[in-house]
Amino acid sequence: MDGVLVIDKPPELTSHDVVARVRHILHQRRIGHTGTLDPFATGVLVVLIGKGTRLAQFLSGDDKEYDAIIRLGYATDTGDRTGKQIDGPKNEKLGNWHEDEIEKALETLRGWIDQVPPMYSAKKREGKKLYELARRGEEVDREPVRVCIHEFTAIRSDGQLLKDNLDGTFDLRARVLCSSGTYVRTLAEDFGKRLSVGAHLAELRRTRVGDFRVDQAVTLDDLKTSFAEGALGGLVVPLNAALSKLPFVHLSGQDVRNVSHGREVKVEGSRWTDGENVKMCDTDEQLIAIGQYDATAQVLHPRVVLT
Repeated sequence: MDGVLVIDKPPELTSHDVVARVRHILHQRRIGHTGTLDPFATGVLVVLIGKGTRLAQFLSGDDKEYDAIIRLGYATDTGDRTGKQIDGPKNEKLGNWHEDEIEKALETLRGWIDQVPPMYSAKKREGKKLYELARRGEEVDREPVRVCIHEFTAIRSDGQLLKDNLDGTFDLRARVLCSSGTYVRTLAEDFGKRLSVGAHLAELRRTRVGDFRVDQAVTLDDLKTSFAEGALGGLVVPLNAALSKLPFVHLSGQDVRNVSHGREVKVEGSRWTDGENVKMCDTDEQLIAIGQYDATAQVLHPRVVLT
C-alpha cells in the first residue's frame, strides 16, 4: 500500500499519535506525515504510506490554510488555550475597536514578515527542542524566520467581527493562508500586540495543505471502518496524483529500466528550469522516480527512485 491519506486530526492527539494509530489500523510500519499540527488543533494532516514516505521532501513545503479563533484579552505562555495566562498589556478599548483599526492590524501582518518561533515549539537549539527548554523554565534567544502571510482576513459571525465572551475577552475568527513554517500562534500574539492587548489562539483548524483539503479528509474512525470493509481505494491518493503540481515526463521501457537502476535519462527540448523536480512516469502513469533536471546536459538525474 503506497500513497497519501488526508486525515482529519482530532483534538488532543499529537501528530505522532495520529501516525501511530494509522500504523495500527493499516498494519503497516512505513507511515509518516508532512507537517505537524499542535495537539489542540484539528484538521488536515497529510499522512504518507509505504513508498509515499520517500516523497515528504516534495510535499512538506506546501502552503497551508487555517480557520483560527483569536482570543483577545490575555496572552498565554504557549500562545494557545492550553497554556497558562500571563500578564500582558491592558487596553481600555478592549472590544471597542473600530473596524478600520482591526483591518489595519490585520494588514500589517500580511505579506513577508519575520516571525520569532515560540518557545513551545519543536524548533531545535543546540540539538534540544525549544519546548523541552520551555518546560524547564528556560527561555533562549531565537532567530526570526521569514514567512509569507498570503491572506489574513477576519470572518464575520452573525454580522459581527468580535464575539463578546462576557468574561472580559473577545474572539475574532480569521482565515489564514500562509507559507510552510508559519506559526499561527505567533500570528495571533502579534495581532494582539498591534491592538495593544494580550492575545492567544483559542481554536485552530487546518483546512488545506497544498491541494489536500479538509473536505477530502477522513477521520480515524472512518479509516478503521473502511479498512475493515476493504474499501480503502477511494481514500488513498496515488503517488502520481499526490504530486500533481510537478511537471512530468513519460518514460520508454528502456528508460524505466535505466531509471530503476539510478541512471540519468536524456530529455532534449524540455522547457523545465535548471534544478527543477520532474515526475518520471511509465506509460501506465505509474510514478517511477522524481528526477532533477540538468539544463546544461539536458538530462534528468533520478533523485528518488520508487521502483
